[in-house]
Amino acid sequence: MVKKGFVYLVGAGPGRADLITVRGAELLKNADCIIYDKLANPALLKHARADAEIIHTPKRIGKGSTTQEEINKLLVEKASAGRIVVRLKGGDPCIFGRISEELEALNEAGINYEIVPGVTAGVAVSSYSGIMLTDRLYSSQVMFITGHEAEGKKDSHTDWNVLAKFRGTLVFYMGMGSLSDISEKLIENGLPDTTPAAVVSDVTFPTQRIIESTLANIHMECSRENIEPPALIIIGEAARNHANFNWFMKQPLFGKNIVITRDEPGNAEFADKITARGGNPVLFATFYIKPLTETNEFLQALTKFSGYDWIIFTSRNGVAVFFDALEKLHKDARVFASAKIACIGKQTEAKLNEFGIKADFVPSIFTGKEFGKQLINFTNVKGRKLLLLRSEIASDELAEILKLAGAEVDDVTSYTAVTQKTESAPLEEKIRNNLIDWVTFASPSAVQGFFESVNKEIIHSGKVKIASIGPVTSKELARFGANVNVTADEHTLDGLLDAIERSY
Repeated sequence: MVKKGFVYLVGAGPGRADLITVRGAELLKNADCIIYDKLANPALLKHARADAEIIHTPKRIGKGSTTQEEINKLLVEKASAGRIVVRLKGGDPCIFGRISEELEALNEAGINYEIVPGVTAGVAVSSYSGIMLTDRLYSSQVMFITGHEAEGKKDSHTDWNVLAKFRGTLVFYMGMGSLSDISEKLIENGLPDTTPAAVVSDVTFPTQRIIESTLANIHMECSRENIEPPALIIIGEAARNHANFNWFMKQPLFGKNIVITRDEPGNAEFADKITARGGNPVLFATFYIKPLTETNEFLQALTKFSGYDWIIFTSRNGVAVFFDALEKLHKDARVFASAKIACIGKQTEAKLNEFGIKADFVPSIFTGKEFGKQLINFTNVKGRKLLLLRSEIASDELAEILKLAGAEVDDVTSYTAVTQKTESAPLEEKIRNNLIDWVTFASPSAVQGFFESVNKEIIHSGKVKIASIGPVTSKELARFGANVNVTADEHTLDGLLDAIERSY
């Protein structure tokens, strides 16, 4: 007999992927099956196991939609097969989420479940728009109302007379399709047509927009500005003023469309940094990392680890593939023995920290040339045995500097970057239509991969700007005729974004 599984009904939060609860994120990591709806950010699926079954169940009109009955059946079917199921629902599962129907289906099937709350958009809107739904000066109460009741429902549960007399803030969910009717009914029931009203679309996203008007005119203003769902309608004194508190939309990168050109894992990491600054990351993978840790050169170096004085990592990718190789060989960090560890860059240092390794030396400037100079000043390398683990396509400059200082250097390649072809037509069209603000490059490999997929003339069209992480990458961009608008002073992803921000 198959043991029944378990269902977690998890609130995905208001939109931004990092606003899910810790509990929700942990459950995604352990799920056998994830069933997510239209308003749950797909970026949350990065938490899923590689072997997890992912099922998208958008509820909308027309082709590709999923009915509530089909979702109920799916939950029962997957859990009855003994699987751990996460039902990922936008916002909070218990706020206008039809969760009762799903719970009834689970109860009937005898399947156990847990409800994990999430941040609902009606609460998040204050934090991300500056529209304070409650304030002791103008509103001591707030009411959440659905603007879209069940289809076929004869008698509305919405008491427009009560709402029109409510001395507080009204927040309507799912009401864009009936915004005109909402305004008319409130006015008909006595709410002044001059009452402040605001609509906030894409709450917490870099595409967030705020339209302010009066109750009488808000529908017309939203139509003129082409505001589309998902959006919240806010009515009352709370909607009158927000600009002073709107930290989110004041960020220098807010709403900027920024192309990132690393490998897929690197793009995911960089995307989080851009999103945190209010920007909109546009992912365009240009290469992938191929480990070279099964070569005789690498394996021979590994047997001599105890004889090295210094082991040098030049990138976080190098650290990642190295420890992957150790895992496959059933070894761990004890292979370092008494050797000291040096690395280039904060990201490489942070990656080492993930494996419990503290670097003995990190240069203040993150280039191979500066690393060599600073290491020589930091310690006497003459006669010392150094192992340099680097990319196959990296420059020989660092190894040569160390050898000139008298070091015995084993220069070993542990990985390489292989060009990845990516469909470029959608990106090229966005650039031509001035829908891209920046294209960023964090390595020469990214430059090479990008221009193998994209016509180099495209960077001279529209208003797109180019940002480079450092002089080596800028040099490679110049080789392709690209005009670099900003180069990072600190050669890190954060430094790259700092440089873009300073340009504004």
